[in-house]
Amino acid sequence: MDNRTFKRILYEVLDHAPTHEDIRAFFQRFKRMLDGRGLKLVGVTTDGSPLYPAPLADVFGPVPHQICEFHVLKELTAAVLHAVAKVRKSLAAAMPVLGRGRPSKATQRAARRRRRLGQRIGDLFDHRHLFVQHHLTPAQSKALRRVTRGLPHLRALRQIMDETYRLFDRRCRSETALAKLAKLRRRVRRFKKIGRTLTKLFAPNLEKALTFLDDKLLPSTSNAVERGNRRHRKMQKSVYRVRSHELITQRIALDMQRDARAEGRHQTTAALHLARAP
Repeated sequence: MDNRTFKRILYEVLDHAPTHEDIRAFFQRFKRMLDGRGLKLVGVTTDGSPLYPAPLADVFGPVPHQICEFHVLKELTAAVLHAVAKVRKSLAAAMPVLGRGRPSKATQRAARRRRRLGQRIGDLFDHRHLFVQHHLTPAQSKALRRVTRGLPHLRALRQIMDETYRLFDRRCRSETALAKLAKLRRRVRRFKKIGRTLTKLFAPNLEKALTFLDDKLLPSTSNAVERGNRRHRKMQKSVYRVRSHELITQRIALDMQRDARAEGRHQTTAALHLARAP
């Protein structure tokens, strides 16, 4: 998929789980097509699958390889949300157990503590998105400080997420971003409780996700491919017959033919609208 025009260039539908040999054969087809048109691959963006690096280097050599920023951040945000869920679970386990009926004078203190913990668990659940949201308004920052009162490790998680988002700032170069990443990793290692949560921060894919900072034309995400794949997955839910290997192949070929004729179709539609205008 051309990530700048959102047009599919080449495709292959498999009836089995892909292997390195399948990816290598697909890249070789793509290279022959580029050579036939006198074109050269200067950069590629993929998801974090380990299937791509070795075949890509074998077929195209040392071309810049960008790991999709969205997939890397998705793993980190999932780890942070899981840590917040564990805090809610620990608070729920600390709630005092009360008997049936109204609490007596001897158990009123325990009942008040139970209500406070229940309110706090509910606040952490309702505001869990604030721990991973990219930009926070002043009101959201105030709400986050309120729900994390007495929970310094959760505040540290939010600060680390802020620093992680700053790594992907287009105004930086990859060398600067890698220096920031090394400093962030040293900080995370000092907090053992947080370090167990953010193991994805030490994954090698994170360095490859910063490749786009040195090339303005290299897309940071594989959104073009993901958008096309989502369209076909959605189609499989509504059009029952689009499930076999043959029919999926035919449907993608039909989409590529429609995209190739899109410019002429738009010109025809505009001409008809102009002719019908009073």
